[in-house]
Amino acid sequence: MEFPAVNFLYLVLQELELPSIEFPYLGTRGLVGIVMLIHMFFATLFVGYAIGSPLLQMWSVRTGNPRFERLAHAIARFNVLTFSVGATWAVLFLVVLLGFYPRVTTALFTNFFWFFPVIAMGAMAATLWLFYIHYYRAKNRALPRNIVAGAAAGFFIWVWMVILTGVDTFMVTGGGPGGQAVPSGAEVSSIGAALDSIVSPMWLTQVIHRTFGNLSWPAYAVAAWAAFKYAGAKSEEDKTFYDWAGSMGVIWGTVFLLLQPLGGFATAYVMSRVSYQPGDLSVPGAAGPYDRLVGAGGDTFTSNLLHVNLIMVVALFVLSSMAMYLGAGRHPDRGGRRPIQFFGLVAAVAGLYSISPIADWPFLYMRYIMILIMVLATLGALVAYVRSRGRFSYGSPNGSYRAVLLSLGILAAVVTLSMGWMKSNARIPYTIYGQPDYTVESEQPVPPSELQEPSGL
Repeated sequence: MEFPAVNFLYLVLQELELPSIEFPYLGTRGLVGIVMLIHMFFATLFVGYAIGSPLLQMWSVRTGNPRFERLAHAIARFNVLTFSVGATWAVLFLVVLLGFYPRVTTALFTNFFWFFPVIAMGAMAATLWLFYIHYYRAKNRALPRNIVAGAAAGFFIWVWMVILTGVDTFMVTGGGPGGQAVPSGAEVSSIGAALDSIVSPMWLTQVIHRTFGNLSWPAYAVAAWAAFKYAGAKSEEDKTFYDWAGSMGVIWGTVFLLLQPLGGFATAYVMSRVSYQPGDLSVPGAAGPYDRLVGAGGDTFTSNLLHVNLIMVVALFVLSSMAMYLGAGRHPDRGGRRPIQFFGLVAAVAGLYSISPIADWPFLYMRYIMILIMVLATLGALVAYVRSRGRFSYGSPNGSYRAVLLSLGILAAVVTLSMGWMKSNARIPYTIYGQPDYTVESEQPVPPSELQEPSGL
């Protein structure tokens, strides 16, 4: 399918004959990665809070607990205040992507035109309009229409995330050996061809993994924010609220953290099935994305990010159990902390074993068994913590507990950003994996003399 305006824009871009650009010190990949990670920091928070705000508001109406309403308002207000920051970095990302990789940007734009920008931008417009209704249209955010508008806004921003995940996973796998070919960029693909490029097993597992991740780390950010705000709180009401909000952040974050190892390993397994052979790749010595992910494709630090991230994930589980154990000190019967202490210790031992040098002893799959034990033990600690919360007395958390909450928020942010860097790093040495015309180095546009005039003009 051809669009004269898009074809004209493509030709104008190529006529500029931009030089190949190499950014000093950081390099091309470094600058693009940093800009994208800054955008991801705000984008993941926005998605998590856009979904969480109406759910907390609804729960406030159902339970009559005003703390839920106050927390819902706080995270919605954060989205309102920071959306422009995240959007600015998104625009900057597109600018540097177009400047460094003009051909790959044009190819992706035309291949996924019907999904991004058409459907994705429509979903973003709907998100902003509905979130405006949810936050601004009435002083009483407990009105049913406000809650429904907020829930709809959360759904549409999730649609945006799903589409961008499809483009992202296509770049990681390149469609697989002999899969979907990347168009030249001179023609807009049909909606069927774009859908074929998006839908894949890795896309499905990555959507699940990213959805729960975008609900987990923003919750830990709430816990860290509450611990920070408590230090400056003056009234007893504020101190009680921030202490309660920190506890809610730990529960909310841990619930979705439990699902992360399963989604992550499912994604890695799917990547392992994209079995590129040396003959399928145009770059000598290049390996498939899974080999690169686990370090088989090179001995650099970034090719072993999977192991680094696994260490940080184990630390998240350990800190979560520690936060629940220390937080349960509010219970009048401190003996109620014993189950949490037991499950937390089991989770810590299993997690440490899974990242130790002997993790494959006495047999290959021992590492995965230990990770499963860590997840189940953390679930046990969470159940014990939730069951005892009914008798908690909020308002006087100790310094150790607040330090753990701050550490959880910081570590969760680092893990989230490192996961994004790791996944993108699996494409090396390609920008779109397995496609010889698109590499990780900055590109020089095809000179006009090599272009064929599109018939749509």
